[in-house]
Amino acid sequence: MSFNDIPKVETSDFYIDMAFGRAKKDSFSLRSTKIEGGKIDVMKRVELVKISSIKNLLDKHLSAIVKSFPSVDHLDEFYVSLMRCYFSVEDFRKALSSVNWTVGKLSEFHGEYSVKIKRSRTVDDVVRHKNAFYGRISSLIKRLKVHLEFLEFARKDMRDFPVIKTKLFTVALFGFPNVGKTTLLSRLSGSTPEISNYAFTTKKINVSYVDINGEKVQLLDTPGSLNRFEKMNFIEKQAFLALKYCTHVIVFVFDMSESSYPIQDQLKLFRSLKDFDKPVIVYLSKTDLVDGFEEKARSLDIEEFFSDADSLKKEIAKKFY
Repeated sequence: MSFNDIPKVETSDFYIDMAFGRAKKDSFSLRSTKIEGGKIDVMKRVELVKISSIKNLLDKHLSAIVKSFPSVDHLDEFYVSLMRCYFSVEDFRKALSSVNWTVGKLSEFHGEYSVKIKRSRTVDDVVRHKNAFYGRISSLIKRLKVHLEFLEFARKDMRDFPVIKTKLFTVALFGFPNVGKTTLLSRLSGSTPEISNYAFTTKKINVSYVDINGEKVQLLDTPGSLNRFEKMNFIEKQAFLALKYCTHVIVFVFDMSESSYPIQDQLKLFRSLKDFDKPVIVYLSKTDLVDGFEEKARSLDIEEFFSDADSLKKEIAKKFY
């Protein structure tokens, strides 16, 4: 799911000004044509066009807001949990519900005042009903002020959500920063993500896909986690939640050169993966920098491990559900 296409949510004043501006423009267009009938009939025609313009434009934009945001009830648990890291899901529901309710009230007010204007017998009646409609519509949209501001706030946060196919078989590459996860991702998938020689290069969850034995597998390059959820930044929390809700197999990457973290610290993080209750495959990176890396791995009580991408692919294939 991609959240990048959600359009900007404007302010309540913006929508009011736009709607009343459109009504004025449409009334000018109508007045430029020949309208048959007396003064009261002409006035009714003009005001009916104006209130319809206001209703239709507001309906269009507010309905688009409701449709552009995902329904929490239909989101995967990963995305709902991710939303909770950024903002209140309850307030999000309330904001969308309020916008949707307002769309219904627009139609209700339009129908009510269309009838009143059509039944008006004097110019004063038309003006009175027109002004009443304008006032109620303005008040209705202004009541959305806080909700529209909240949705724009949420939209900006959701733009940074990773696009993960939650129903696809998924393998997550996990380990400390700068241990070689992104390099491994490139070798497995053929993708060319940004790679640097300093910690926390990965600023988001990189997603790639690879065909293994005819099966499409989703690969997640998770930003290095320091195993302290209460102190994690939002990107690290994304990785934690992806492991918890989206991942079927975890590939833990050990930096055998210890150029980034001591091997004992890496081992401690590796053992913490048991809390996820997921199959874990061990991959040894930077082995070209270490003589006797196999013996070193066995000394850590790591019985099975892999150090090349092709062998790792074969092991992943055994884990297909």
